[in-house]
Amino acid sequence: MVDKTFCSSSYLMFRSVVNDGYSFFRDMRPLIERIDFPRIPVQNSYDLEDALRRQMDELTKDGKAALALSGGIDSAILAKWMPPGSKAYTFQCVVKGKKVTNEVPYAAVYARECGLDHETIQVFWEDFEAYAPVLMKHKGAPIHSIEVQIYKAALKAKADGFERMIFGENADIIYGGMDGLLEKDWLFGQFVDRYTYVMPYRVLKEPKLILEPFYEFEHGGHIDGHEFINKYFRQEALGTYHNACETAGVRFAGPYSQTEWVGQVDYERIRRGDSKYLVRELYCRLYPQLKMHPKIPMPRPMNEWMAGWQGPARSEFWPHCTDYMTGDQKWMVWALERFLDMIG
Repeated sequence: MVDKTFCSSSYLMFRSVVNDGYSFFRDMRPLIERIDFPRIPVQNSYDLEDALRRQMDELTKDGKAALALSGGIDSAILAKWMPPGSKAYTFQCVVKGKKVTNEVPYAAVYARECGLDHETIQVFWEDFEAYAPVLMKHKGAPIHSIEVQIYKAALKAKADGFERMIFGENADIIYGGMDGLLEKDWLFGQFVDRYTYVMPYRVLKEPKLILEPFYEFEHGGHIDGHEFINKYFRQEALGTYHNACETAGVRFAGPYSQTEWVGQVDYERIRRGDSKYLVRELYCRLYPQLKMHPKIPMPRPMNEWMAGWQGPARSEFWPHCTDYMTGDQKWMVWALERFLDMIG
């Protein structure tokens, strides 16, 4: 069913189209990630180590894999099992004349520790303007802002002769790293407000409030954040990485995404500040000599890049709807408007 109102509202709320029965346009069906594949069960950090090591041995045996190396612990763990001399790429967003978050120095530490050939991929706002339409056309929907960075790195990897890129994606989602979404036992309405990226009625003149994904995980008026994100956030995240890599012509490889945490989640431990504790335990075994760096989500300086944007001009949007939004929220409205312009 073609329903631009549903699809636009779904993108604003979930950063994806959550129902595969809908599309923006008759000849452009949105890519919706399948997540019902069998996964390796993990109960403790030793199970996780074994699962990741075996996958990395397989992925790297022919020399055709490169690693996306951030400054965080997830990809640092994978770096331990890259053969010496392997290629590792780190993304660096650049805003001319301003200092913004830069993971390169942290990533360089892990590259040296593991003997990797480390290269920085610089990303500029001009890349977003150039690559966003290509990625949207392939996806059949507006995109997540990180897709541009992944795509640019994947293009470089392909040019360098690699067939696949390895990412640490899904570790946060599966192993309790999304501590803000696990910080308490959420009431239904609280969780809807907390998880939703942009409420459609703040942006669209004809919005739809899509609550079905939340109803699916409602128990006695509460929502378990871990259960919810392990379906809808995991699906959206994997779709993001797959789209960016496939559009560039390389294969996405996510060793964490092939695992499933079957142990009991210790919410109190996470809420005391020990989020993603199985992954942390594994990191400390592999890097006992290093201090763990603070967690940094994939940096993208949207507040700086979107500061001068005046908001959408299309008739579907309320005037001034982005005036008080964060840069990440403005990006989503920008991407939605750009996509609607593309499909006419």
